[in-house]
Amino acid sequence: MTWTQNFTPITDNLVLSSLAALIPILYFFWALTIKRMKGYMAGITTLLVALAVAVLIYGMPAGKAVMSASQGGVYGLLPIGWIIITSVFLYKMTVKSGQFNIIRSSVLSLTEDRRLQALLVAFSFGAFLEGAAGFGAPVAISAALLVGLGFNPLYAAGICLIANTAPVAFGAVGIPIIAMEGPTGIAAMEISKMVGRQLPFLSAFIPLYLILIMTGWKRSLEVLPAILVSGISFAITQYLSSNFLGPELPDILSALVSLFALAIFLKFWKPKTIFRFASEETAAAIQPSYTAEAETKYTKWQIFHAWSPFLLLTLFISIWGMNPIKPALSGHYEGNNVLLGGINEIGKLLTFQIEVPGLHNEIIGSNGLPIAAFYKIELLGAAGTAILLAAIVTKFIAHMSAKDFYGTFVEAMKELAKPILMISTVVAFAYVTNASGMSTTLGMTLAKSGDLFPFFAPVLGWLGVFITGSDTSANLLFGSLQKVTALKVGMEPVLALAANSSGGVTGKMISPQSIAIACAAVGLAGRESELLRFTLKHSLFLLLLVCVITFLQNGVLSWMIP
Repeated sequence: MTWTQNFTPITDNLVLSSLAALIPILYFFWALTIKRMKGYMAGITTLLVALAVAVLIYGMPAGKAVMSASQGGVYGLLPIGWIIITSVFLYKMTVKSGQFNIIRSSVLSLTEDRRLQALLVAFSFGAFLEGAAGFGAPVAISAALLVGLGFNPLYAAGICLIANTAPVAFGAVGIPIIAMEGPTGIAAMEISKMVGRQLPFLSAFIPLYLILIMTGWKRSLEVLPAILVSGISFAITQYLSSNFLGPELPDILSALVSLFALAIFLKFWKPKTIFRFASEETAAAIQPSYTAEAETKYTKWQIFHAWSPFLLLTLFISIWGMNPIKPALSGHYEGNNVLLGGINEIGKLLTFQIEVPGLHNEIIGSNGLPIAAFYKIELLGAAGTAILLAAIVTKFIAHMSAKDFYGTFVEAMKELAKPILMISTVVAFAYVTNASGMSTTLGMTLAKSGDLFPFFAPVLGWLGVFITGSDTSANLLFGSLQKVTALKVGMEPVLALAANSSGGVTGKMISPQSIAIACAAVGLAGRESELLRFTLKHSLFLLLLVCVITFLQNGVLSWMIP
């Protein structure tokens, strides 16, 4: 039997219904930040609260609510959980094989300064991974790298989450932007142009903001030249590529330009003082040889060999995201190439799209049409599979025994059991929120802001990414609502859509999925509440900046709209 979503279940009152829709979100914040629950317990109990609100207040049939949760749980395992497992596995391989010592030394040879290491790894390298893969891999890999370099795990996770703000809108080869074209009817290229006239302001600012968080104003000024090289090179490339090439390449190109620009710059410029964390300064005072590994000399071949696992990861992930390879891996290739046709056949065998029983086409959405619901499992096309292949090749490059290889994989699985459970439950919570109509209720409430809607439009994206963990999902969730509301209040629809995507990037750092992924990557499972408290204020501040930019572009800066 079909069920029609009701967005005002409490006496047809939108405000009261919105307060009800906020209950699971407020509970989650309370559970993590005040009650300080373990992440997986917060995830499980938030899911139960969401199910209760969906059934008891929104009138969603219990069976449909449970099945929507199961759909989200499966998505939390694959592709998201699979990416985390393989990413951590690959990192552990480099540690166990001794290759990470050389990686550490190679970064230290560029600079021992923790501020500059954060720019190289968290900002530039993390942005590259976001552009190539997305779905948690950037934070998982770059945070693990920073921990290996000597960063405090909680600090490393927080820095990487904040740095990930700059590239999220164009992540995973532009999927968040491309996804909006279908439901809104506005060309992805036009949305790309508008996002490319918002985010570069944020991208140029993020490197300075990162260092301010780490060291304060005075210490930031000491490396201001490097900060400017990193941020401005990224922002200019992001603007040019998004406006003249499209949404697929801004992250990859911006990250590469920023990374190489800073690396070359550091060959000719060094800060007057080297910044290390207080704990390191104490250790160095007690043991002068504390930073001796920076003086170890390795050949170029040794350095290349040590970095090869991450170069392979980059290569495989890039290939997995390319057209027409990407559709072939999922069994959707329609061309005549023989090789791709063969891959397509394998992709079909390893891709499963199963209707969710009792849910598929049995919920009538806001547009009056039934909502499709599938368990979608892509074993070959998943980004995690690309990372696994990089790990398999790394086994032979690093000369690891089969025993060590499998032992490392099992070790990673055991460590990640609870974090993966949290990820699955919070994704399940997101699916229940969407299927019941709670997300739409909250969106409709913000849309009532009238002339102030241009200011609040980014908040919809922020809320969507917090709930779903994905800028793509947030754009699909609220894209049509943004367009319709923009037309009602006299705002350019393309600006509203860009605001949704740009606002969404600031919500990524507090998304339960992102928090769980970051903690899992650096071995802090169970301390998710500490990380959320670290990132929350930064998320709200950066969201405010996007709100101001959007408001100004709807008025005095309207000439910036394509």
